[in-house]
Amino acid sequence: MRFFKAHRKLHIWLLADLILLAAFLLARGHRPWMNGLERMVSAPIRRAMGALSAHIPFSVMEVLYVLGAILAAAYVVWSIAAVVRARGRRRRRAYSAVLGAVCAGLTICAATCLLWGVCYYTDTFQDRSGVRAEEVSLPDLAAVTAWFAENLAETADQVPRDERGLFDVSLDDIFADSTGIYAGAEERFPFLEFRDQTPKRMFFSKVMSAMNFTGVYFAFTGESNINVDAPACLIPSTIAHELAHQRGIASEQECNFLAVLASTTSGNPVYTYSGWLMGYIHLGNALYRADPEAWQAVRDTLPDTVRADLAYNNAYWASFAGAAADASQTVYDTILKGYGQADGIRSYGMVVDLLVAYYRDTALGADR
Repeated sequence: MRFFKAHRKLHIWLLADLILLAAFLLARGHRPWMNGLERMVSAPIRRAMGALSAHIPFSVMEVLYVLGAILAAAYVVWSIAAVVRARGRRRRRAYSAVLGAVCAGLTICAATCLLWGVCYYTDTFQDRSGVRAEEVSLPDLAAVTAWFAENLAETADQVPRDERGLFDVSLDDIFADSTGIYAGAEERFPFLEFRDQTPKRMFFSKVMSAMNFTGVYFAFTGESNINVDAPACLIPSTIAHELAHQRGIASEQECNFLAVLASTTSGNPVYTYSGWLMGYIHLGNALYRADPEAWQAVRDTLPDTVRADLAYNNAYWASFAGAAADASQTVYDTILKGYGQADGIRSYGMVVDLLVAYYRDTALGADR
């Protein structure tokens, strides 16, 4: 009892964190509860924070991460100094320092569960739209991939290009057009209607590339943050992906599908081309693994401009291959599995099933 009283506030803080996390773990198995929590609490908070952050021209997320790193380092230094000064009470002071750090970490974890983790246990896009990922037959995969290649070829010359034939659209134009690109997708699926906030350009974009990330949605500020050092040809569809997260869609594969759908129905040539390109990359990778000859036949139909964009994108990401990228993806894989995403990072490949299920009839020439 004396020991508890000596660290009473910290122990109460720890108990509160554990109760909140336990409540989340118990509630996540009840879909109606999670739907209600998301609709009445989590989503309104994210929207409010997003509206506030929209008035700030830079990424608030990055500022918070930098401040967090500085405070964490300062806390470690301060704690070590306090333990040294404590002399006869060093063990007690060390315990207090460690417990304080643990409580802070658990509080952040609990807040993350409330603001974003809940979205992994609500009705999904597939539940609400009726579009379901299905097993993909090789002929259907080949047909949809070929159809995406045709659309790529048709739209490749509708975007500005540099002397090398590469996609050459200014970031200013890409970001300026970002908030209207979901009109077509919202017409098809009204539950997607949302007042988008313009994404933020990341100052530490190269760090994100080293970690193999093209963008990140930060629930605490309601911001979609974009890696602007990545190849520009896929930045528009990356923006569309992150705007899907603003709508409370947690699944990465569903956000990739929505990025393709929103971009290709946006009516904006830059976003349209980027959407077909993103979809083709996912489909083409799957087709290559299943039937390299069929993949080669489709790839041979692509114009030189598209091939140039694909080659540049591949070369860019190959330059960042290494331990840092592997480690960051392993951490993210663990986080996804912790939220019940059984396939972890492999869930990105599931977008192929959604794309084929949705576009199969169109690709095969039937009326939708």
